[in-house]
Amino acid sequence: MHDLHIHTHHSCDSKTSLDSYCKKAVELGLEYICFTDHIDFNKADYGYGYYDASLFFKEFNPLKEKYVDNLTLLCGVEFSEPHVYPKEFEMYQKMPYDFILGSIHFWVDDLFPTKMKKSNISAKTAFNRYWQEVYAAVSFGGFDSLAHFDFPKRYYGELLYSEKSIISVCKKMIRNNIAMEINTSTLRQGLDCSMPDKALLDIYKQAGGRYVTFGSDAHSVQELGAGYQHARSLISGNLQNVIYVQRRPIKCSLM
Repeated sequence: MHDLHIHTHHSCDSKTSLDSYCKKAVELGLEYICFTDHIDFNKADYGYGYYDASLFFKEFNPLKEKYVDNLTLLCGVEFSEPHVYPKEFEMYQKMPYDFILGSIHFWVDDLFPTKMKKSNISAKTAFNRYWQEVYAAVSFGGFDSLAHFDFPKRYYGELLYSEKSIISVCKKMIRNNIAMEINTSTLRQGLDCSMPDKALLDIYKQAGGRYVTFGSDAHSVQELGAGYQHARSLISGNLQNVIYVQRRPIKCSLM
């Protein structure tokens, strides 16, 4: 077992220490965990300017040695809209991270999805604009895995897409060596599916996609590794689960 999407108190929306996650990971029998705190450069995000890489590594490096016999600790980030902030993104690419998640959190008028709904932006509009933004992000590339692929459904409670647009996105991901994350946070938020789930994973496979990463999107120790069995149930055919060490993929069978 492993988990490559974890938020700590270095993210604005978590209060959990790195050491707390490590202790829980050992208890659960996880082999790898990767901390992926938020990096946000959109000034509309309440996490803007919150992350401090020097403080993170000051805490991370001693723990990596402390748990070396029981757990492999990896360091990463979740960088929002990397294509919109190329200079800032390049700076973090040069840092010694094992793994970089790319994600989209803002794509209509600098509104987070909760505010989109309050502003009466329809699901159709939200999804149409979202897929355009995802295509731009994966075309830009430079990150290892795309987080929570069909993110708007977490807030709208439905999934809208055209197969043609998803295939286009997936082919760009494949061309730019970007894996697909299976994010299980929606299973804790009232939905019975992950992001993505079987339908979109099948399209990803149809487009030639092979590599997926697993992420609980944990913000507390209780969420660490949550939904792993659901993710495992989705891995079939030519899909292979991978972890990243020093930004190099290592195959990891879930069969």
